[in-house]
Amino acid sequence: MRQRIPRENRRRINKQVIPNIFTVLNMFLGFMAIAQLMKGRIDIAGWLIFSAGAMDAIDGKLARMIGIPTKFGTEFDSFADTISFCVAPALLIYVSWVEGMPPLLAGIVAFTPILFGTIRLARFNLLQDENPTPYFVGIPTPLAALGLFSYSMFSHTVYSNDGDPRIGLFMAVILGAMMISPIRFSKFPILSFKVSQSNTLSLAGVLITLVAILVWKGYIIFPLFLLYVTWSVINWMVHPHRFEIEDTALQDDQPL
Repeated sequence: MRQRIPRENRRRINKQVIPNIFTVLNMFLGFMAIAQLMKGRIDIAGWLIFSAGAMDAIDGKLARMIGIPTKFGTEFDSFADTISFCVAPALLIYVSWVEGMPPLLAGIVAFTPILFGTIRLARFNLLQDENPTPYFVGIPTPLAALGLFSYSMFSHTVYSNDGDPRIGLFMAVILGAMMISPIRFSKFPILSFKVSQSNTLSLAGVLITLVAILVWKGYIIFPLFLLYVTWSVINWMVHPHRFEIEDTALQDDQPL
């Protein structure tokens, strides 16, 4: 005789599946980006990676909003990120910027996003706790991948090429180092206008940025990426403990 699952348990199981759906979409979009790169369609691959990044931003936020972050979800998300934001940018480097280099050296350079990206993901999983901070330590793998793809998309839009290999390879090395650096990068804001004034301003900025991307497309993503990274590095150098102070103040304001 088939055992009936209590309604409360059915609801909980259904809720647990929802964030993982976005993780699967992230993984699938990353896989499709790799397929497009193999066909030489770098612009399409770039937009697929941008979309995968959006799915990655949603799944974790959604899990916390409905109160069901799980160890499985964290590990599953890391495997998806490896495909979309480590393997895909490595293939971008290999097909775009290492032509003419010795094969072994070309492979080592193209391997950079996979090496530093997986280290970054493993460290993130180990350091994660029940009280998430408002910042990332080191640039997240989705942003590092988006930086490489946005440069290629910008070059396609402006110059009709894949970009200067010297710039592309320099970015690959710098972004690889940034992934395991102590630099603080602010997180995507909470999807609410009621949390705090700073979160509201950040969320409004994200919405304006998305509108600008829809309007100017390949022209705007790379300049915005450079602006975000430059601001984050300078802000961390000038105020290295700003995020910790803001996090403590926010926790003090929470009701007991």
